[in-house]
Amino acid sequence: MASVPAAGETTGRGGSAGFLARESTIAGPNYNRWWVVPAALAIHLCIGMAYGFSVFWLPMSKLLTEADPAMCSSLSFMGALTTTSCNWTVPQVTHIFETFIAMLGISAALWGGWLEHAGPRKAGVIAAICWGGGLVVGGIGVSMHQLWLVYLGCGVLGGVGQGLGYITPVSTLIKWFPDRRGMATGFAIMGYGGGAMVGAPLAVALMKHFSAGGGQGVASTLMVMGVLYVIIMALGAMGFRVAPTGWKPAGWVPKASNDSAMITKRHVHLNRAWKTPQFWLVWGVLFLNVTAGIAVISMASPMLQDVFGGKLAGLTEAAADLTPAQKAAVVAAAAGLVGLISLFNSLGRLFWASLSDKIGRKNTYFTFFILGIIVYCLLPTWGHLGMAGLFVISICVILSMYGGGFATVPAYLADLFGTQMVGAIHGRLLTAWSAAGIFGPFLIAAIRQAQLDAGVAKTLVYDRTLYIMAGLLFVGLICNLLVRPVKESVFMTEDELARERSLQHEATGSSGNAETAARGDFGVAGVIFWLAVGVPFLIGLYIALAKAAALF
Repeated sequence: MASVPAAGETTGRGGSAGFLARESTIAGPNYNRWWVVPAALAIHLCIGMAYGFSVFWLPMSKLLTEADPAMCSSLSFMGALTTTSCNWTVPQVTHIFETFIAMLGISAALWGGWLEHAGPRKAGVIAAICWGGGLVVGGIGVSMHQLWLVYLGCGVLGGVGQGLGYITPVSTLIKWFPDRRGMATGFAIMGYGGGAMVGAPLAVALMKHFSAGGGQGVASTLMVMGVLYVIIMALGAMGFRVAPTGWKPAGWVPKASNDSAMITKRHVHLNRAWKTPQFWLVWGVLFLNVTAGIAVISMASPMLQDVFGGKLAGLTEAAADLTPAQKAAVVAAAAGLVGLISLFNSLGRLFWASLSDKIGRKNTYFTFFILGIIVYCLLPTWGHLGMAGLFVISICVILSMYGGGFATVPAYLADLFGTQMVGAIHGRLLTAWSAAGIFGPFLIAAIRQAQLDAGVAKTLVYDRTLYIMAGLLFVGLICNLLVRPVKESVFMTEDELARERSLQHEATGSSGNAETAARGDFGVAGVIFWLAVGVPFLIGLYIALAKAAALF
């Protein structure tokens, strides 16, 4: 029987492992763990464009200039999938977002276990091909005016890239930063929240460029961005290294178990983890936090316009008749809110996840739910009093906690179930996001429409919805309260752990280079890596702040 290679050794044809294989990515002595953060950000900034896809909806509904509105008005959804003579409607194309969010959770759940064995480099490259390639296929679908092909490319194939690209950096970073799990995952997932800040302005600029000769420029934009994302994500994947078994930061001593009852030093296998009550309680925590936040994201712009209307243009009455210039001012203010949402959604991920290292994951979620209940209940009051400033600030707080929930949950899982299979467990948990991504927007849109049909004034249609969201957060509070450390019988035995590590081509005990690995200086290489992701992020941040200035 062949022996398991020690960390740093290679196996395979010709005496060396494949370039993408996990065993080829085990860190050597000159690596610095802070280099893996920009590698993770490179991937998440690309797939985070998912939040910016709304810039395509209107242009995609105006692709054909000679469509007959009368003939196309009765076109069914199934007919829209293959028509070449009718424009698509905005509701028909927005299902693309729901599709790739659903596929994100499904693919992360299906292939999370494979990812742990294949390693971050291989998973990252496949994620790049799926996400970037999916956009290229979607662009071809737009050019052929075949909506089914856009769904297949952007939605299904792109969604698989989303799922693999989302969990790959998180699983890797948690193992590199046992001393700062929350901060590490906060950095990576901050990239996902900020992806729209970078990608959306880029998409708008590209569509403007490609539409100069006529048309909307959507197809060319999708294809160019797809190729660009393949390159950037693949480069990020090349930067990944995995920590050798037994590695820990120099001088770091883990806290004694009795000091941190919620943080285990042992590991739970994926096959057992998802069957524990702790997993489903945390699933409920994430689902309810995301449902409440994503409902606000999906309706933030129309909510601000419905509730405050003319007041955003400086008038005394929300329902006052507006001139074209005043309507433009209202729309600009609403766009500013969208910019602020992107900003707080992104930075909230790093802030709250880093704070969780200090106060604990459970206490962080208690903060989300208690503060969230208060803020959701205050929003109708701010609307009735015409206090747009406090309304906007409250929305920003909600969105910071929405993003913070995503960034904190991987560290929560690592605390409960250990780090050995945290990527796979996190992948299963992301089905909560898929479910919330469908349920949240549907709930707020359905209640809004029911209120309008019942004759409720536009300024009041969101009151009931916001109180319902506060109720959902209360249920989340209870779920979080019930989370306890897992039972002793759930943890892997030493033999089971050794078997799992052998599948990852790890040493069964501490690796021979665990003490010397990743002790390299940050150096010039670190500065270059961080600038490569930091400069685009800062440009996106500037654009978001410029849009937000319209609110003030």
